[in-house]
Amino acid sequence: MKLKTNKKAFTLIELLVVIAIIGLLSTMAVVALSGARKKSRDAKRVSDIKQIQTALELYYFDQGSYPDDPTTDSTLGTTDSVCLDEDGFGTACDAGGTTYMGVVPADPGVDSGYVYTYETTDGSDYTITFGLTGATGSLECTSGYDSTCCTADENGITCS
Repeated sequence: MKLKTNKKAFTLIELLVVIAIIGLLSTMAVVALSGARKKSRDAKRVSDIKQIQTALELYYFDQGSYPDDPTTDSTLGTTDSVCLDEDGFGTACDAGGTTYMGVVPADPGVDSGYVYTYETTDGSDYTITFGLTGATGSLECTSGYDSTCCTADENGITCS
């Protein structure tokens, strides 16, 4: 007597097609996630600059001028400019004084060469230079996205 077996299984071709489709979908997800990370870093950059501008305006109204450049390279968020108090940018805030910004933020992508630089000539104005990697809100670098395509001053933020 012959036993009747009912074998139902996937063929090798069917399994390979499913694996290929899953690989394609996961690749597309990783690419989309990379773009979201860039947009997130750019949004953080703009938010950081606006917070620094607010702290600088508070400093100006109390002190009568903007603080001097923190260091020779004037990179914000580094060891020489982690705090903004009544003495200007420094390595730490004074315990008893006015603190305008307890932690000066650094660029979220410092490893990529993007930094926030601060400059002032005589304390009557200032310029913060920073970069974007893509369009963020109404800010867009028309000359190409790089680490210095945007500037912020007492009048607002512009990108070239």
